[in-house]
Order: sequence, then structure tokens, then C-alpha cells
Amino acid sequence: MSLGERLEAYLTRVWGQPTTVEDLSRIPGGASRETYRFVARVDGQTRPLILRRDPPGSLIETDRNLEYLALESFHDKLPAPRPVAMDVEGGELERPFFIMERVEGGVAASPFTVGPYGDHAREIGQRFFEILGTIAATDPTDLPLAKVAPAPAPEDCWRVALDHWSGIMDADEQHPQPIVRAAIRALRRRPPPPAQAIRVVHGDYRTGNFLHDGAGKILAVLDWEMVHLGDPLEDLGWALDPLWSHFEADKAGGMLPRDEALAIWRRTSGLEIDEAALAWWSLFNAVKGQTIWTSAAKEYRDGGFKDPVLAISGWYTARRHDQILAAALMRLEGLS
Repeated sequence: MSLGERLEAYLTRVWGQPTTVEDLSRIPGGASRETYRFVARVDGQTRPLILRRDPPGSLIETDRNLEYLALESFHDKLPAPRPVAMDVEGGELERPFFIMERVEGGVAASPFTVGPYGDHAREIGQRFFEILGTIAATDPTDLPLAKVAPAPAPEDCWRVALDHWSGIMDADEQHPQPIVRAAIRALRRRPPPPAQAIRVVHGDYRTGNFLHDGAGKILAVLDWEMVHLGDPLEDLGWALDPLWSHFEADKAGGMLPRDEALAIWRRTSGLEIDEAALAWWSLFNAVKGQTIWTSAAKEYRDGGFKDPVLAISGWYTARRHDQILAAALMRLEGLS
């Protein structure tokens, strides 16, 4: 049975009406989910949808339930796709998956391109950091996501995050990683202050993970698979990581000056920015990034999952993040 036929069987069952699937095609890129676009026809209606299914192997191990509930929590608060259905057991599709509405007319920028936003870079950047500030301003207590996402104590956010990613590095490291190990030691020696507030952390908020219309408007924030509760400075540090600068070192995300980006985030979130704390989270995020690329390389070599994204991640991005790590480590040491 083809994937389209399996989808038809699943949707017919859960919607209780005969459903046909048309125009099913794989969307290239990404390695933590298989992503497909398709059209579902049911009860005389045409519904453009997206399927996100767990692959046989993955760049990162994530919980599809969290991603689905994050969309359920935020689709009415900021640009994000509306979730439609989820099956954590796999059902007819054999592997865990969820389905969400498709946002039409948008494009995502590759982080390896120069100047992808053209004349609209500043406008997009302003909205980009406003949205991130909105996430950081939202009390998660009554969100659907809070039903399943554990909330660490403010003083434990850094330790929970660092233990998680250093544990993955321990498991997946295939050759000595002296820069990462030095960074981890420095992070443990100089922990940041407790989080100002426990907030939703998108986990992968960056350029390339949103759709824009080419005219200055952000249509949808995507890829919530690493969502969790924690210190909102974690998201801010990842968004500012030089890897996502589109080779424009003087601009946050290749969009607007860093000071302006921080001012927008501060105003929208209602939170303060301790530069020493942000330096800690920036170094942490470089560790996280290098750990992701290390896991990608291991999966490509040993896991039998030959998506070229994994190979590129384990080679090119890993080398760039070694340089970013070294610079961030020096900054943290200088602020101590």
C-alpha cells in the first residue's frame, strides 16, 4: 500500500467520511521529520495539508506530541500552522506523525544563502524578533503544551538544558571534540543566573524556520520539534547564533543590527537581557548546534539514513560551529 493510500485510510477513519489524497509529494530539506505536502478531498471540500512523519533515522530525537501541542498553543497567537490530527502510535502510516494545515505562498530561506530577504530584511527582522518576544511573553501555564512539557525550576533551566545536550554528545561523539568539551566545562563552571520566568522555548527559532511572502511579511513559524519549557534567553541566543547570519556578521539573522533586535525582543517580551546570561546561552547554543551536527554525522555513517542534509550538517556546519564555539567561549571568559 502506498503512502497516499495509507493517508486516505487514516483520514477516512478519523474524519468518518470518505477522503481522497492527491498531489502528495515530499518536501526536501530537514532531517528530524519526513515532510510531505498533499491535498485532501472530503465532503466536497479541498484541504491543502502537510504531513510530518518520523523518519527511520533522525538528526535529532524529538517528541511529535510536543510539536503538535506547541502548534495548538500558538497558532491563534502568532503566525503558525493550525494542527489537524496526530497519531503517536503511527496507525496506518506505521510511524508517529501529525498533520497540519498548509500555509500557502511562502518561502523559507536557506541559511547558506547571502541576503535572502533583499530590501525587506529589516522589516522581516523586526517581525521575526517581535514574534520571538511574543513567545517569551506568553505564560505557558494554561497552554495545551503545559499538559505534557515539564517545567524546570528557574535555577535549574541551564543545568537541564546542558545535561541534555552534553548527554547526546557523549552518546554520539565519534572523534575527539576538544572545543565542545572546553565549552561544556566553562558552562558548568560559570552557570547563568536563574531564569527571569519559565516560558515556552521554541528550540529552533532561526532564519530558515519560517515562511515569508517575499514582500516583508512572515506567514508562518515552523519546526517546533525541539519545543520545551525553560529560560527564554535560550531561544534568543539561538536566533542570534552567527551560523544563521547569512554571512553578515554585523546583523542578527542577516536582517537588522543586534542592538535593534534585542530592543525589539525586550519591548515585546517584557523581559530584561543580562548580557552575561545571554553570553552563557550563546555559548550553550553553539554546543547544542555542534551536538546536532555530531549526531547528524553519526546517523549518516552508521544509521543507514542517507539524507544528504545529514552529511552536509556533519561536515560543513560542524566546522563553522567549531569557529563559533571558540569565539563564544572567549566572550564568556571575558565577561566572567
